[in-house]
Amino acid sequence: MSMAERKALCLEMVAAWNRWDLSGIIKHWSPDIVHYSEDTEVSSADMIKLMEGGLQAFPDLQLEVKSIMAEEDRVTLRITVTATHSHEFMGVPPTGERVSWHLVEELRFEDAKVVEHWDVINMRPLLVTLGKLPDVPKVELETSA
Repeated sequence: MSMAERKALCLEMVAAWNRWDLSGIIKHWSPDIVHYSEDTEVSSADMIKLMEGGLQAFPDLQLEVKSIMAEEDRVTLRITVTATHSHEFMGVPPTGERVSWHLVEELRFEDAKVVEHWDVINMRPLLVTLGKLPDVPKVELETSA
C-alpha cells in the first residue's frame, strides 16, 4: 500500500465520521489494533464507547482535516472538530452552543489495516464554551526588530 493510498484511506475514515458511520471506520481496523489516547492504551471496546458517546452528545459532529502527512507506514492528521452541544457531556446539560476542539491522529498501517492508533486531543476550546474552564485571554507576543 502506497503512502497516497494510506492517506486516501484515512480521508475515507474521516468521511465516515462525518456521516456518523462508525462501522465505516472500524472496518479499517486490524482485529488486534492498539489504541493510545494521550499515550494511555485504550481497548477497542472502550474506544468505540468513546466514539459513540461523542456522537450522542454532539450528533452533528463534523471533522475538518487541516493537514495530512504520510511517511513510510504512518499517516498523521491535524483535525478541527465542530458540533452542537445537544446532549449531556461531562455533566453539563445540553446548551445548544456551537463548540469546537482540535485533535491530532496518527495511524500505523500493516496490510491495508490500521494496527496502531494514537490521538492527542485539545478540548480546551470546548471546555471553555461549556463553562468547565475559564476563558484566558490570548497573550500577544512581542517581536523584536
